Amino acid sequence: MARLADYFVLVAFGPHPRGSAEGQGQILQRFPEKDWEDNPFPQGIELFCQPSGWQLCPERNPPTFFVAVLTDINSERHYCACLTFWEPVEPTQEGLCTEDTAEREEEAGEGGPVGLSTAAPGPPGQLFAPKTLVLVSRLDHAEVFRNSLGLIYTIHVEGLNVGLENVVGNLLTCIIPLAGGSQRTISLGAGDRQVIQTPLTDSLPISRCSVALLFRQLGITNVLSLFCAALTEHKVLFLSRSYQRLSDACRGLLALLFPLRYSFTYVPILPAQLLEVLSTPTPFIIGVNAAFQAEAQELLDVIVADLDGGTVTVPECVHIPPLPEPLQSQTHSILSMVLDPELELADLAFPPPTTSTSSLKMQDKELRAVFLRLFAQLLQGYRWCLHMVRIHPEPVIRFHKAAFLGQRGLVEDDFLMKVLEGMAFAGFVSERGVPYRPTDLFDELVAHEVARMRADDSHPQRVLRHVKELAEQLYKNENPYPAVAMHKVQRPGEASHLRRAPRPFPRLDEGMVQWIVDQATAKMQGAPPAVKAEKKTTVPSGPPMTAILERSSGLHGNSARRLEVVRNCISYVFEGKMLEAKKLLPAVLRALKGRAARRCLAQELHLHVQQNRAVLDHQQFDFVVRMMNCCLQDCTSLDEHGIAAALLPLVTAFCRKLSPGVTQFAYSCVQEHVVWSTPQFWEAMFYGDVQTHIRALYLEPAEDRDPSQVCGDSLGPRDGAGLALAHVRPLGQVGEALTQEDERSALDVASEQRRLWPTLSREKQQELVQKEESTVFSQAIHYASRMSYLLLPLDSSKSRLLRERAGLGDLESASNSLVTNSMAGSVAESYDTESGFEDAETCDVPGAVVRFINRFVDKVCTESGVTSDHLKGLHVMVPDIVQMHIETLEAVQRESKRLPPIQKPKLLRPRLLPGEECVLDGLRVYLLPDGREEGAGGSRGGPALLPAEGAVFLTTYRVIFTGMPTDPLVGEQVVVRSFPVAALTKEERINIQTPSDQYLPDGLQLRSCTFQLLKMVFDEEVGSDSAELFRKQLHKLRYPPDIRGTFALTLGSAHTPGRPPRATKDKGPSFRTLSRNLMKNAKRTIGRQYVTRKKYSPPSWEHRGQPPPGDQEDEISVSEELEPSTLTPSLALKPSDRMTMSSLVERACCRDYQRLGLGTLSSSLSRAKSEPFRISPVNRMYAICRSYPGLLIVPQSVQDNALQRVSRCYRQNRFPVVCWRSGRSKAVLLRSGGLHGKGVVGLFKAQNAPSPGQSQADSSSLEQEKYLQAVVSSMPRYADASGRNTLSGFSSAHMGSHVPSPRARVTTLSNPMAALASRRTAPRGKWGSVRAGGRSGGLSTDVGTRLAGMGPPQANGAPPDPGFLRPQRAALYIIGDKAQLKGVRPDPLQQWELVPIEVFETRQVKGSFKKLLKACVPGYPATEPGSASFLCSLEDSEWLIQIHKLLQVSVLVVELLDSGSSVLVSLEDGWDITTQVVSLVQLLSDPFYRTLEGFRLLVEKEWLSFGHRFSHRGAHTLAGQSSGFTPVFLQFLDCVHQVHLQFPMEFEFSPFYLKFLGYHHASHRFRTFLLDSDYERIELGLLYEEKGERRGQAACRSVWEYVERLSKRTPVFYNYLYAPEDAEVLRPYSNVSNLKVWDFYTEETLAEGPPYDWELAQGPPEPPEEERPDGGAPQSRRRVVWPCYDNCPRAQPDAISQLLEELQRLETELGRPPERWKDAWDRVKAAQRLEGRQDERGTPSSLLVSSVPHHRRSLGVYLQEGPVGSTLSLSLDSDQSSGSSASGSRQAARRSTSTLYSQFQTAESENRSYEGTLYKKGAFMKPWKARWFVLDKTKHQLRYYDHRVDTECKGFIDLAEVEAVAPGTPTLGAPKTVDEKAFFDVKTTRRVYNFCAQDVPSAQQWVDQIQSCLSDA
Repeated sequence: MARLADYFVLVAFGPHPRGSAEGQGQILQRFPEKDWEDNPFPQGIELFCQPSGWQLCPERNPPTFFVAVLTDINSERHYCACLTFWEPVEPTQEGLCTEDTAEREEEAGEGGPVGLSTAAPGPPGQLFAPKTLVLVSRLDHAEVFRNSLGLIYTIHVEGLNVGLENVVGNLLTCIIPLAGGSQRTISLGAGDRQVIQTPLTDSLPISRCSVALLFRQLGITNVLSLFCAALTEHKVLFLSRSYQRLSDACRGLLALLFPLRYSFTYVPILPAQLLEVLSTPTPFIIGVNAAFQAEAQELLDVIVADLDGGTVTVPECVHIPPLPEPLQSQTHSILSMVLDPELELADLAFPPPTTSTSSLKMQDKELRAVFLRLFAQLLQGYRWCLHMVRIHPEPVIRFHKAAFLGQRGLVEDDFLMKVLEGMAFAGFVSERGVPYRPTDLFDELVAHEVARMRADDSHPQRVLRHVKELAEQLYKNENPYPAVAMHKVQRPGEASHLRRAPRPFPRLDEGMVQWIVDQATAKMQGAPPAVKAEKKTTVPSGPPMTAILERSSGLHGNSARRLEVVRNCISYVFEGKMLEAKKLLPAVLRALKGRAARRCLAQELHLHVQQNRAVLDHQQFDFVVRMMNCCLQDCTSLDEHGIAAALLPLVTAFCRKLSPGVTQFAYSCVQEHVVWSTPQFWEAMFYGDVQTHIRALYLEPAEDRDPSQVCGDSLGPRDGAGLALAHVRPLGQVGEALTQEDERSALDVASEQRRLWPTLSREKQQELVQKEESTVFSQAIHYASRMSYLLLPLDSSKSRLLRERAGLGDLESASNSLVTNSMAGSVAESYDTESGFEDAETCDVPGAVVRFINRFVDKVCTESGVTSDHLKGLHVMVPDIVQMHIETLEAVQRESKRLPPIQKPKLLRPRLLPGEECVLDGLRVYLLPDGREEGAGGSRGGPALLPAEGAVFLTTYRVIFTGMPTDPLVGEQVVVRSFPVAALTKEERINIQTPSDQYLPDGLQLRSCTFQLLKMVFDEEVGSDSAELFRKQLHKLRYPPDIRGTFALTLGSAHTPGRPPRATKDKGPSFRTLSRNLMKNAKRTIGRQYVTRKKYSPPSWEHRGQPPPGDQEDEISVSEELEPSTLTPSLALKPSDRMTMSSLVERACCRDYQRLGLGTLSSSLSRAKSEPFRISPVNRMYAICRSYPGLLIVPQSVQDNALQRVSRCYRQNRFPVVCWRSGRSKAVLLRSGGLHGKGVVGLFKAQNAPSPGQSQADSSSLEQEKYLQAVVSSMPRYADASGRNTLSGFSSAHMGSHVPSPRARVTTLSNPMAALASRRTAPRGKWGSVRAGGRSGGLSTDVGTRLAGMGPPQANGAPPDPGFLRPQRAALYIIGDKAQLKGVRPDPLQQWELVPIEVFETRQVKGSFKKLLKACVPGYPATEPGSASFLCSLEDSEWLIQIHKLLQVSVLVVELLDSGSSVLVSLEDGWDITTQVVSLVQLLSDPFYRTLEGFRLLVEKEWLSFGHRFSHRGAHTLAGQSSGFTPVFLQFLDCVHQVHLQFPMEFEFSPFYLKFLGYHHASHRFRTFLLDSDYERIELGLLYEEKGERRGQAACRSVWEYVERLSKRTPVFYNYLYAPEDAEVLRPYSNVSNLKVWDFYTEETLAEGPPYDWELAQGPPEPPEEERPDGGAPQSRRRVVWPCYDNCPRAQPDAISQLLEELQRLETELGRPPERWKDAWDRVKAAQRLEGRQDERGTPSSLLVSSVPHHRRSLGVYLQEGPVGSTLSLSLDSDQSSGSSASGSRQAARRSTSTLYSQFQTAESENRSYEGTLYKKGAFMKPWKARWFVLDKTKHQLRYYDHRVDTECKGFIDLAEVEAVAPGTPTLGAPKTVDEKAFFDVKTTRRVYNFCAQDVPSAQQWVDQIQSCLSDA
């Protein structure tokens, strides 16, 4: 029973004492005047009566009512019901007030401040002051309070004849029951009647309609947010203009939190004067009037709920964790069913008649029922995780949070973690954990309804039914008697507040009220207390816990089999079958990743412990320790699955004898785990053990063991048997059934004891308390020793343990397990590991351990009620325990050092390249998995090759790891992972726990740009000095101070095998003089102009390396005949200059210019027409532009001296030069750097001729304009009307908008792919796939016309619309940076047009590449399974988007060139993206560049000669270290790879060739890709070096030479699908969806390392590319090919490689020298072609004619047809030219295409106009020799070979140099049998060649053929 009201208070308006503008509340009267003993009067009540402040009002407001809540110091809530009415201000009051508020003039309103003026006593009306009647009660009966105060107010206003004192006295003396569902009628003595119903259960909150109102105001999502925020201890602030609504909202939120009680600040109505409370650091739920919203907005960490606006605002810095799924979504959907039942029926075709919705009160209970269900689901099984630490005198209960989270499968869940750590849950445990108490609805629900809730989850209607059942119970609890009599309470009349009150509220007679109260008190004392005894019962525990969401076990699905393996292995270990155990161990270690297997291991090991101890031999001990370590390494610091708890008794049980009297226990080998240094783990373990022993105290002796035996030997290194058994099933492992013996849980025992407690005698009670206390004390001693076992390292002089685990010295933060964050341990961890120094205190290991144990002991003993004397005793004992243990450990450590060391595997030495030297010999390391699943036996299966144990070697060229998998089941596979030192991009230190059970501190992660990652930790035997030395040496090799320090340059100079030192010395000066002379003569020769013409073809690579004239039979030199117009006599050319020119002409770019017919160097065979372009040697001394080649193609009309001025307008002086010309449209492709700012403006100014006074800038701009004009005028005229020079697809609208006008146009490339959507009808050119759609994709979203806005393609190849013809085309398109071309005035004559595009910068390429590296080789295991995380990372890198943009721009340029317009690419500095674009354009446009020779030429010309900065972009030296690796060339190769994928038959080289170049452009094995330009290479003497020496088998210095050598031996670079078509132009799709990730980035060959160093990659048996060393037959032995281990192309070669290899093998068996693969391949193709021809003659309408589409043929048909393309057109007889068949004529027609094809070095693959045997006289004093000669009209060459099938050309005569062919005479040594007329001579500009045919007719034929060839030219 309790008083309905404690105090009645009358509060009135009074002036502010400090003269403030506002008034203040004054308590006029309070009853009773003396405080109740049990309930003092609450202070500050006057503030809460008027929360917005006490102010006067100009009009009389209606009375208001609300209930404020005050909380006292004991957390008791007091409900203050306030009824406020307004009375006229008395004159004295008014006067006082007007003085204070004289200056204020503010608007008046309800609750607002009032303006008063001193001039008049007041406004015309009257001022009104508030007066408040307050009831203070500890009960929450708001309606009764409203009625009671209303009655008092009515009596006053209506002047009823009732004494107010009586009413107040009756109110204060009214006694009502607290709970129990009773009904009480009360009357206050004014003819009124009220019925008070008490709730059935006191513990369930009363909500009335507040929850339903809260949902109506804020909505489901917002209320759920607030619910989660309140539970996770965030600050919640409600805003509303209504105080009653604020009270209801706060009450509603608290009702939702049941069964948890909110224990922080709770103020539903906060007065304005206390607003600073909002900045308190603790959580709160507070309501504030909306008038103070501005103050709320300044709070940064407060969640604001605006009830009037229906919004919840969560600040950015606040994260509210949501409910765990699926509870979040389930709760949301149930709430919507309750709040909006019509939602389910909204879509029905025939909705049922409208259902009656629940009343607001009922809906309120339904909503609460949903949350009650939610808590039952969240906390299901919580009682299984309670630790009963003490039963008497009062229960002490602790909750095992980690076990609960582990069992529920919610370890990662942020929400539940925070709830369990919160104060509300701590209160829940202490209140509801008690085993013997009254129960309520929640206890029933969580114990008995769990199964039903789980079954109902998938049936919404059943869930709703359950919710309604619960709601009924909640409603009944609040309203036990529904048919209750109505209240009868008088109310004031309508508008009674407006009537003039007869008088102010009277002063009541205190004496009379006090007398009534005293009377009632006296009566109460006499009456017996009508207290209903609470019905206490044992609280049901409910079913054991289950995971909240049954997750599929994934990889560990077949767990039964795994558990069997674990059991078998353990039984083998204990039976001594070590070999069997060793076989099973790797499988066991893998299985132990699963939880079930770890539990199984603990249980099995328990079975082998007898009498608390198990002595093992060394091998057994090692096995057990390894398995324990494996179990523990995945344990988190919380040990939520109880694995560490189960193993704790075992680590003190298993031991081995080291020597007599010295025993080593397992704990000394399993200390390296974070769980041991986590205080929460030890607390949970301690409480669990205490519970076991307390339970044992109260069980019948028959049921249990003698408790003294259990905790008897607490100081030894052994645990009681009972303890061991208890831990087989630690409390957390509730999923397992209890054994018969354990039927009664500790809670059951405790419940029984609490029931009996009141019946026991005082002595018995004392005895039980004492027993319990001593049990806890003995356990504390036991745990002190246990903790010392696991915290003291074997070598206690080392402080390593403390630094590398959670720092034991700093764990004060973990003092309160209820409030503490669970990561307290790791807070300390980061503290020590990051700082590089050791704290003096932490170095004292024993001291730190003692402090750690003492803190633990303090905490647990205080919580468990251990007496202070016992606690002091413990503090004295702890240092002794630690010291004793240290002494024991010293002996163990001494003896353990004498054990024979574990045999480590032998180091495997890697194979090295010739010239590669070891810098650091093998350092033992473990190579760890790096996130790529394949090597670690991931989801794709396969063996776990990693982790591997071996050594890392550092050589001058590579970093190499060789070793073997640590898992012996994988087999004796050698694991090799290496990468070139020069490719290293990042090196970082790491700390990792290795699977091999040792904690290895020094780890290193090396990442390379060849997509290799070495993640390794050094073995213990490798000192930190060695590891540091390794890092330093690696850094030194990676970033040499000078480029001369790179491997490619040190290789040849220092160690050239087999050459006398003199040779090296001799050749030096010639190179150096060359470069010196080049520089010296620059000034002297810069004015001279060479306009030399000469048809030139390079000698084969074999001969290029040989010495100059004199040493070689047919050295062909360059003639430099000057034009007649030049005045300089030829004698003025110094020898060094001749040499310079000769060298320059031999460069790749010059050879390519010759091929393209862009310019010539000799005029001996004069041409009929003058060339539009010429080769200018103006830059031969690199004086104009250092990054350009020496010879450049410029318009014929531009003089060399003008070029100097033009170059100044361009960045890096890279002025526009021609780099390619289309053979068909004659359009040219130019490249340059971007424009300088000042040059841009002048370039396009429409200006007159410069006046003499013009500035230098203007004149150079004019030169620039003239230059562009000259370029345009050098283009062919588009006079022909055939329409082939139109750009089909320009839409007529687009054309119409550009009528010729004085202003030219700037075209913005907004979507270049749109330009390509339609193609002209001729079958030239092709798209990369049959799919026609989806090729759009914007390159930049700029405005402006699209470059080719397309209309629909013409049907059936109809001719283009005449409106699309030439007049609208610009002759030249300039593609430049959008930013650079801004504001440029275009060319007035419309001869050129600007195409501004947005391109990415090199820094973006660098950033993108870093992300790509991390995506392909993450370095850590993926967070998400499968490929999802890889694809996300790949998308984030934006690498494919950059590839897409490059291909897009390139295809655009290809289109423009193909349509007859020339293009100038002028982007950035002209050496990165420009190079990528022009190279791709040439590759797509010209089939020659898709051959091996052509691609080489393309790279040499565009990348090497035109100065791509390989050294700068590759960070080759120390100076470039900061700039990092920028893979511009690799990106180009990736683009080529994408094109190769789409057109596999168009490329002569294989995809491996691209990977090979990608690898070696960064490897520094070859000199090809060193330095930034030809100028730098000459300066270093690299460029023409090979001419000066004859190389044998020495290491190749050029990558091309290496490719050539390798190609002779193996077809690895050759593409068998190569069958080029007539169509010359490729147009690949460039959308990201069409692009594939290059397998170069992802593939790996762990058997041999990267397969790009061919000499090293021949390790595995049966290499298909080479002959078998033994020449024997292949063995039929099966072989397993592992995708990431073996080199799949070599292990499983394609059919053609296999057949070629088989052929070689058979030839070797027959004793014949094996034929070269290329000869065999060419022969097969030739035979195929001949068959095809015969078939064709026989059946004219054969397959070839009838069914082969014109634009695409398969390879098979090709082989039959004898296709075009020089590779496949084979002529076997010298007199056979193309035949007369259909195929032959087609071939003749295609001859022009064929001329562009391969100049590959093999014989059959070349064009042979005429061939046969001739005798040739050698050079001076050399004999005559018979050679096989080939006349090639296409290349204008006479080549010779040693014999007919020879694939290597031994030399050639360029017919461009031939002056005459005349009959010759026999000389000394000529063949004797030959007629004299069979001799003839060929005279060239350099020498005379003597030939002799086999007979006279063939000699005549040779002469005729050579003559006709000369006349054709």
